[in-house]
Amino acid sequence: MASDDCTKDDLQEENRTDSAIDSYRSILKSEEPRETSPDLSEPTDKFSTTEERLDSAYGSSSLTVDSLSEIVESFTLSSAEEEQAESSELSEQDENFLTTITEDGDTILHLAIIHEEELITQQLIQLFPKEVLDIQNNLYQSPLHLATYLDLTDVVKSLVEKGASLKLQDQDGNTALHVACQHGQTKCATEMTREVSPSKLAPIVETKNWRGLACLHLAALNRQHQMMKLLMKKGADLNIQEGTSGKTALHLAVELHDVTSVKLLLNRGANVDAAMFNGCTPLHLAVGRQDATIANLLFQSGADIMLRNMEDETALDLADGNYDILALFPFDDIQISGRSVVGMNF
Repeated sequence: MASDDCTKDDLQEENRTDSAIDSYRSILKSEEPRETSPDLSEPTDKFSTTEERLDSAYGSSSLTVDSLSEIVESFTLSSAEEEQAESSELSEQDENFLTTITEDGDTILHLAIIHEEELITQQLIQLFPKEVLDIQNNLYQSPLHLATYLDLTDVVKSLVEKGASLKLQDQDGNTALHVACQHGQTKCATEMTREVSPSKLAPIVETKNWRGLACLHLAALNRQHQMMKLLMKKGADLNIQEGTSGKTALHLAVELHDVTSVKLLLNRGANVDAAMFNGCTPLHLAVGRQDATIANLLFQSGADIMLRNMEDETALDLADGNYDILALFPFDDIQISGRSVVGMNF
């Protein structure tokens, strides 16, 4: 009996839009060539999402920037009137050249972005219908993922305006917004979220990658403070828990000893007593890491020092004789080696 369980790969395969290239074949027409573009520089190969990945060949021969330019100069998407009145069908060779996908799953649009050829990319975005913009390569990266990795803000803007999906996830479960949050591409994230209504944006912001991390978690883990502010402005859930241990962004910031993020989250209303799956609060983590500065911030923000985790430990139990931390808490009956903590000279 077949299993009803769906793997992550199954879910990704269902969401891929490779078939869009077939629908594109039926609407792609030729017309007069555009003006020749300026000379283009040689392609760069600085972009690689995995260390071993390089630009792939288009078919059996290498796709150069010159050939990219020639294709875009030769073709455009005709309007309905032009299609009926004067456009002729593309030759099979030309059509195949535009619609072929490489052995790495890249379309010509993917490759133009990888080469950081923005002029060609912008022309292709106008040339292709929305469905083709969402084709994912073998790493499940859409053109929007790649443009975000490379911080091509204008390309991101054009893709979003043309209707490119913000929901697509790559092989690690990251959406393009995840990528922006991880790498601090604030301008790209701004373009992705600018015109999206809060109701439609919320599911995207709260999407978790395969490590269980939402956008705010990635921003916090990478100390991307401006990105955190943008997400907060867009209504991100400050108390969303990552899927592995139930940490919130505040827990992550405490673990990193990131005072700036801790202050930012507390000032914006993050739950100071949020509990992980094991019951640990941010204060448990701060005290356990001997971080008196952050422990004090949490305490001043109302953290409950008597909450117990699943090991039945309070934050005080984890102080481990750290007088600087113990002195923060207003108890006059705490004794260490028979001496009261309050009033002791440390």
